[in-house]
Amino acid sequence: MKKDLRIIYMGTPEFAVPSLEILAKNGWNVIAVITAPDKPKGRGQKMIPSAVKESALSLGIPVLQPTNLKSPEFLNELKSLQADIQVVVAFRMLPEVVWNMPPKGTFNLHASLLPNYRGAAPINWAIINGEKETGVTTFFLKHEIDTGSIIFQEKEVIHDDDDIGTLYERLMQKGSQLVLKTIEAVANDNVHPTPQNESNAIHHAPKIFKETCEIDWSKDAFAIHNLVRGLSPYPAAWTTLHDKVCKIYKTTIGETKSTNKIPGEFDSDGKTYLTFQTGKGSIDILELQLEGKKRMNIEDFLRGYKITG
Repeated sequence: MKKDLRIIYMGTPEFAVPSLEILAKNGWNVIAVITAPDKPKGRGQKMIPSAVKESALSLGIPVLQPTNLKSPEFLNELKSLQADIQVVVAFRMLPEVVWNMPPKGTFNLHASLLPNYRGAAPINWAIINGEKETGVTTFFLKHEIDTGSIIFQEKEVIHDDDDIGTLYERLMQKGSQLVLKTIEAVANDNVHPTPQNESNAIHHAPKIFKETCEIDWSKDAFAIHNLVRGLSPYPAAWTTLHDKVCKIYKTTIGETKSTNKIPGEFDSDGKTYLTFQTGKGSIDILELQLEGKKRMNIEDFLRGYKITG
């Protein structure tokens, strides 16, 4: 049965690697992997393959890297592979001619409980918005992005000390298990997709830009704390300190105290703490990185940097 089902896998970043590897290690017939073209990186502009390409090559799976998903050459090559189903994890938007090609369709893994948090950055926004729960969803692709019928979902608790790094790791692993479960159901003709309930589409998860990451000190302390968690370790929330960009990686809610400082002003003893006033409450900075410096905890930072409020 496993060899009969011909699977094409599409993905690019690290998030998509465990799902590919779990299929291969469980004996499923992944006949080809489609991933982004190699990209130049670093000072030497050396061409670097995607994480998924590296994984596929180590597994001995053929790799395709089309620059244009609508080109006749790619479409002909895709058709010649005669896939039964396509699996998409963290890949770019597919044209209908691609996702509609296999007889059993194309399903996607999304890192939220759809229809909530449709979009490019669901893990970030769930933390930024202070959610206590998220999850992973597999669903069949259709025209509108992230709107297809749901196959399976699994919930995941968001802990108070989670940041994007820790939650990403858990959802990546939980997602791979869900992809495996979905493939097994497809192979057994035991898939019963459910249309998404639009009334549950409460939040969106748009792409994160630099301006998204700038801290607005007029917001309350909890909102700022969650913004930091939802962007740490990458791309990181930021503010300016002495006219330099300062990335903030870890914070805690400060003790509520009367102050005459306005939002964005800070207080420090120059040794152990750096506290910013917010629109409501205060924020203690625990880890940061000033422009031109390395990331460090607050004590090490204050030891080497004279700060003035």
